[in-house]
Amino acid sequence: MTAEEILKKYRDIAVVGISDKPDRASYQVSKYLMENGYNIIPVNPVLEDWEGKKVYKDVKSIEGNVDVVDIFRKPEFVEEIVKDAKGKARVIWMQEGIVNEDAKKLAMDMGMEVVMDKCMKKEHQKLNK
Repeated sequence: MTAEEILKKYRDIAVVGISDKPDRASYQVSKYLMENGYNIIPVNPVLEDWEGKKVYKDVKSIEGNVDVVDIFRKPEFVEEIVKDAKGKARVIWMQEGIVNEDAKKLAMDMGMEVVMDKCMKKEHQKLNK
């Protein structure tokens, strides 16, 4: 499935590494997606609240399932996030600048789609041109 197809099909997005600082990419992308009808599920172990939403400490602690786990963490942390997403998510999305081939293989072996090194906001903007 392409990035565009994922954005058209899925709406529930867990954002791992979300920031409450408006100048950070994770904040900007998440806010943009929320304003465009996506359900953002914030994940950050040091935040309690993001834009009025409860923040989960990790993917495992999210109640229920999500469509996409959008990752804003260094590549060396991605494999652990993928393991936490097993059985919870359909797609692992590694944001622009994040490349981890081992995590990609792991996610695919667990039956998840993978998008790597792409900005979700930029991909969504392409859909609306």
